[in-house]
Amino acid sequence: MKILHTPVVCGAEKPFTLLHISDTHLTLADERNDKRKIDLADDRSSCFPSALSDLREAEEYARKNHLTIVHTGDLIDFVSEANLDAAKKFTSGNDVFFSAGNHEFSLYVGEAFEDEAYRNQSLAHVQESFTNDIRFASRVINGVKLIAIDDSYYRFDRPQLEKLKKETEDNLPIILLMHNPIYEPELFRTARPKGDSAYLTSTPDELMSDYSEYRFKQQQADDITIETTEFIKSCPLIKAVFAGHLHYDYEGKLTESIPQYVTGIGTMRLIDIS
Repeated sequence: MKILHTPVVCGAEKPFTLLHISDTHLTLADERNDKRKIDLADDRSSCFPSALSDLREAEEYARKNHLTIVHTGDLIDFVSEANLDAAKKFTSGNDVFFSAGNHEFSLYVGEAFEDEAYRNQSLAHVQESFTNDIRFASRVINGVKLIAIDDSYYRFDRPQLEKLKKETEDNLPIILLMHNPIYEPELFRTARPKGDSAYLTSTPDELMSDYSEYRFKQQQADDITIETTEFIKSCPLIKAVFAGHLHYDYEGKLTESIPQYVTGIGTMRLIDIS
């Protein structure tokens, strides 16, 4: 795997390093699931041939160097018992802090519109394989707060915003972890030509005028998402945002004071926090 080094200066009590990976897309299935799922695994495995080997390489690197792994979603490509077993082994066997991606809740990959009702079909079962709340969680390392927040359907919700505000009350510096990057002009210019949409949270409506009806509905920000995004951008305690989803590496600025980093498939990003 490629290794990137990213320094973040935020006033840590003692310098430390996090290992950021994202979008592993494990594609495992066995007889505990139906034939449709097994066929899906066979088909999707060709899209992510190095998923298991990359995950093992990251695990080995983290163990050798005594690092916490931060994973920003799509560890699994779809919900299956074999995938969830692998997720449980990964999260329980390593020091892992995790934020959900959209594929954590995907039943057959693209078979239905993904919204809260769709996610809730599998959320409780999927959650059992992870060691932190995959929709919102926080932990403190050396005086720096890590917050994982699920925006995997391009939206935040009211409880997440209230929890995020509550987490700022102790005035600790914050590193924010999420699956989908937040819209910024330069990232939009980079992402838009690569596909049928930019796949960013809080993209302004007017910039999505050429999206298909499906992609516009999927990625249109509601009022609470816009409010949460504005809170993030205006919060002086948030020192950096780390995301995935796009499958390629990117470094930019959410605001003049908040850098945003996207870590792609096949990359280990070492976040050196001081």
